[in-house]
Amino acid sequence: MTRVKLIGLLLPLMLSACGGEKYEDLRQFVSDSDNLPRGRIEPLPEVRPYEPVAYNAFDVQDPFKPRRMEPPKAGGGIAPDISRRRELLESYPLDNLRMVGTLEQGKAIFALVKTPDNTLHRVKPGNYMGQNFGCITLVTDSSITLKEVVQEGTDDWTERNSTMQLLEEDQKK
Repeated sequence: MTRVKLIGLLLPLMLSACGGEKYEDLRQFVSDSDNLPRGRIEPLPEVRPYEPVAYNAFDVQDPFKPRRMEPPKAGGGIAPDISRRRELLESYPLDNLRMVGTLEQGKAIFALVKTPDNTLHRVKPGNYMGQNFGCITLVTDSSITLKEVVQEGTDDWTERNSTMQLLEEDQKK
């Protein structure tokens, strides 16, 4: 039994020697951190009061909307017929349309025009195509001639002739 008493006495002595204060290294770090130089935070900039700005460009044309086509004022001259119902081929630019052939029925000759979505349309003189009010004036075996009405400036309209050539077989590819 003396051994048990001896172990009972020595064990608390050994444990007390290993003890020490809990979290001493953390306390030392915090005390050292208090002695470090402090950073300086710049003050927030002064907030300027809101000043509303009046928008005065109501009369200026919006660059994101298409221009309205208006016929010339009471001076006469060249102008497209805006009240006319537009034809299907007028929704495509003339550069995107291709003449791929002709068709003759009786004494009338028709041109075959292909759109970008590969749809074929039969046109004859008097039909319209292109986005510049292009009226077909002549259809031959190798070309379509159009008279376009183009707006120059704000009020001036002018006519110009355009020709669409037959797309040859080697150009189709």
